[in-house]
Amino acid sequence: MSPPLNPKDIIARRCARELRAGEVVNLGLGTPTLVANHLPSDAGVIFHTENGAFGFGGRPTYYQADSDFTNAGCEPITLNPGAALMDLATSLGAMRRGYIDVTILGALEADAHGNIANWATRRQGRWWPGIGGAMDLCHGTPKVIAALQHVDKRGEPKLRQRCTLPLTGRGCVKVIVTELAVFDVRPGAGLLLRELRADLDLAQLRNCTEAEFAVSPDLKPMDLGELAARASQAVEERTSP
Repeated sequence: MSPPLNPKDIIARRCARELRAGEVVNLGLGTPTLVANHLPSDAGVIFHTENGAFGFGGRPTYYQADSDFTNAGCEPITLNPGAALMDLATSLGAMRRGYIDVTILGALEADAHGNIANWATRRQGRWWPGIGGAMDLCHGTPKVIAALQHVDKRGEPKLRQRCTLPLTGRGCVKVIVTELAVFDVRPGAGLLLRELRADLDLAQLRNCTEAEFAVSPDLKPMDLGELAARASQAVEERTSP
């Protein structure tokens, strides 16, 4: 029996289902970097990392890793046929000129108004990684997906009615994916719940969600089965001789 998925893998697998062939997709720091592990190389998605690569794939094996090829989290990646490497200035220029179709960003908070906060915490004395290129992505990307765990380490909701942390982008988020649910952000109308984890009910979800949300008449359970099979295929492709 396979071990249970951890929350980050659930989020990454569900985010992968949002992607379509032909899209250029930026993967941000943290959980989003895992998304490339859950699509096969023939999925037709072109992954981008702001530190200078288009067309990369999932994590290599230990012996295949090359420290010169990394994602936004400085983790090793594979390069698909046709991949391109470039300097940081060129990569950031592509982001600012609108060459990215979708960006998946980790978040400390997201809210009912499509705002996202992903770079600074309330607590002093901690290292803050800085905002990086996330502001450029929020401004210049048509579809922003916020990928975050539903509550923080203290059990506090991360889906807020309004963000309490410094904003990275205002009104830019189109989809929110957590390990519990998937929400669409409707301009001027708030969140719409469209998928819910099968072992939860609405009362449980509302209990750990500060943001108000409506429920889609087509509400479905989160289904990771097909993605799990595709992820296994992707791993086999990367690790085969």
